[in-house]
Amino acid sequence: MSDLPLKIGESATFSKTIAESDVYLFSGVTGDFARNHVDEEYMKKSPYGRRLVHGALLVGFMSTTSSLIIQNAVGSGIDETPVSVGYDRIRFIKPVFIGDTITVSYVVEEVQPEKRRSVAKIEIHNQKGEPVCVGRHVLQWVKVGSHL
Repeated sequence: MSDLPLKIGESATFSKTIAESDVYLFSGVTGDFARNHVDEEYMKKSPYGRRLVHGALLVGFMSTTSSLIIQNAVGSGIDETPVSVGYDRIRFIKPVFIGDTITVSYVVEEVQPEKRRSVAKIEIHNQKGEPVCVGRHVLQWVKVGSHL
């Protein structure tokens, strides 16, 4: 039995329609002004026909669902500081375009009490229900007063 403040199967979801402003603000924060994200005319000539959303922005939305899981645990009065220690096996399956609505689902698949870690499966689907991105996320649950 685990003393971690979550169980296998716990989940969180987050949905968002990605606006042009999201892409431009993300470009400004990261400095990634690649033409495939910000140049509509250039992308009209590409096989995609329009601008693509940054893959790293999708990973940011994965982080949102992780934060929702953490918020639920913290709300239950835990004496731990959960921190992300990695995203693994991230794959961008289909392009995401400005104006698409994505839904991110985060489901806890493993609880590792001996390591004080949890591992979750993350999937992102577009408004058509098509998978566009998948990955796994590892949370470390650090007890208050622990030394790293």
